[in-house]
Amino acid sequence: MFRGFAPTALALALLLAAATEPLAQECCDPAGPFRLGEGYADQPATCETIGDWVERAPQVDARVTMSVRGALSAVDSDGALAYLVMCAEPDVRVLCVTYSTNDMQPGDVVLFAGGYSRVGEEQVMLDPCLASRE
Repeated sequence: MFRGFAPTALALALLLAAATEPLAQECCDPAGPFRLGEGYADQPATCETIGDWVERAPQVDARVTMSVRGALSAVDSDGALAYLVMCAEPDVRVLCVTYSTNDMQPGDVVLFAGGYSRVGEEQVMLDPCLASRE
């Protein structure tokens, strides 16, 4: 039936395929701010909740997007990239690396969504990141 596959190799391939399926399903709490790939979460984290969420971040070998909603605490640009920061100490700070500030200013309430990376005990980077005003 499957020429070129030894029965043990086929069994191993089926076992590995079955083992990875629950991992994809277990990745992201549907009520949380994380999604596999590029998806936006229905319930973004906030400055008040992000500390709890980053402690439960998915441990998968795949791209994970995080969504966060809150007020900007800093806006900067080096001419090529824009750096938008949400939340302030003692909360976990979130850096959104994007291409333009789009005239956003500290205090503006925005939604970030981007590739999640924990870069320090109290810092998260979303890169690349999309930012939009609420």
